[in-house]
Amino acid sequence: MRFILLSFSLLLCLSAQAQMFPHGEEFTRQDTLRGTITPERAWWDLQYYHLEVTVDPETKSLSGKNTVRYKVLEDAKRMQIDLQAPMQLTKAAQDGTELEIEHEGNAHFITLKASQKVGEEKEVVLTFSGTPVEAVRPPWDGGLTWKKDSNGLPFIANSNQGLGASIWWPNKDHMYDEPDQGVLISVTVPENLMDVSNGRLIGTDHDKVAKTKTYHWEVKNPINNYGININVGDYVHFGEKYAGEKGELDMDYYVLRENLKKAKKQFADAPRMMEAFEHWFGPYPFYEDSYKLVEAPYLGMEHQSSVTYGNAFANGYLGRDLSGTGWGLKFDFIIIHESGHEWFANNITYRDIADMWVHESFTAYSENLFLDYFYGKEASEEYVLGTRMAINNDSPIIGTYNVNSEGSGDMYYKGANMLHTIRQVVNDDEKWRAILRGLNAEFYHKTVSTRQIENYISQKAGINLTSVFNQYLRDIRIPIFSYYLEEGELFYRWENVVDGFDMPVKIYVDGEEMNLKPTQRWQPVDVSQKNAKITVDKDYYVGSMNISGN
Repeated sequence: MRFILLSFSLLLCLSAQAQMFPHGEEFTRQDTLRGTITPERAWWDLQYYHLEVTVDPETKSLSGKNTVRYKVLEDAKRMQIDLQAPMQLTKAAQDGTELEIEHEGNAHFITLKASQKVGEEKEVVLTFSGTPVEAVRPPWDGGLTWKKDSNGLPFIANSNQGLGASIWWPNKDHMYDEPDQGVLISVTVPENLMDVSNGRLIGTDHDKVAKTKTYHWEVKNPINNYGININVGDYVHFGEKYAGEKGELDMDYYVLRENLKKAKKQFADAPRMMEAFEHWFGPYPFYEDSYKLVEAPYLGMEHQSSVTYGNAFANGYLGRDLSGTGWGLKFDFIIIHESGHEWFANNITYRDIADMWVHESFTAYSENLFLDYFYGKEASEEYVLGTRMAINNDSPIIGTYNVNSEGSGDMYYKGANMLHTIRQVVNDDEKWRAILRGLNAEFYHKTVSTRQIENYISQKAGINLTSVFNQYLRDIRIPIFSYYLEEGELFYRWENVVDGFDMPVKIYVDGEEMNLKPTQRWQPVDVSQKNAKITVDKDYYVGSMNISGN
């Protein structure tokens, strides 16, 4: 077990650096067009996509069309569609009439000719083609990955959370709006290969002349753009039925033919994941679309109902324990972490990428909740405290809004430790579990802002946690429990904190538990001993400092 004890010199260093939103980035008009709900986006509500794409492994190219169904919310005729170079939007049509397209970088503005009556549903058909950006370090930088398996057959997948789905197909590439009526994904590949995408396989067409197969995958639920995926390879399938909270759930697994034996052993973590996360977070959010685990030519990603996997069929994170405690080797990191995103990312989705912590903090936290469920609370605590060694405290967790800018990597394990700390503040594990489940019920299939999540937790906890969220999400300093002893009294306060920080904390006085409510003003409490030993409960992500030096 570890906990942070800051030296006085480090305290001064952090205090000098602390600012709210110390980003300093420079953003372009393209960033604004990508990250803002522009007028050309705001007037129409996305209802449905039918994405048709042909994958050509020889030329590493894609071509196809996307039929966009939408509801008219306001009187307007100029529509923004996003597609990133070198992919090209070659045509847009409505009701059989070709439309004018104004290209501005990665944003494309279509002028509609037909009347757009408020409340009416309309469709636009977008034709596209090109050679998409190749991912250099997937899934972090994003793009398409073109590899081959050990038999020399193509092994292809997309991963594009940060860059956006428009890196390979044209869409409304802003997270606030999801297709309410779902998506049909039709992927054409060489006849000796298979495509696995989101949802359920509802049909396969075989073109014997062209020597291709087209796989039709139907998603009935709303889905975020970056969650839509294609996975092309020489796949084999196995699966099982899981008796879940909402009934029987299909759990299907697709892996390369050469890895079937290893997968049948390693994927035993999938039903264990489902059991633990339904306990903590509530029912799996996509029973209608099933759950799939799909081997991919990169580490893995949380594509909705089509979670991708590339963790070498080993426990830990590519065989490593990210916590340094040994507990991280008790589970397959990718199966647990990426599947946790089905609740936090795919069910509850951020409206703006600046709030990515809503995805990553809760899902990093899910790792130790998995351990809590199967191995107990002490294992869970050791793991999450162990991950503190990965925290940098160099920039705020929340990014810059309206420019497609995510926050710092601390959204993972600093965020997880923030949530673990809040669990201590709530001090009622059943209430805490009810909050986590309640989040997934209240915001079921919705896009959210960080304030909605913060307010919900505060409301259900019965504690105003505003200053706690401000401290951990919007500042880089670690709170310091500062104290000194004087004639049998303990004087204490918070230092190195945002204005108004008043988080309760548990301490031990010579091993005896004491619950305090420090503020930024000195407060006394009788401890009856002049030289008592003071320690802060290790489960709070804070530092402590005895300013008397005793």
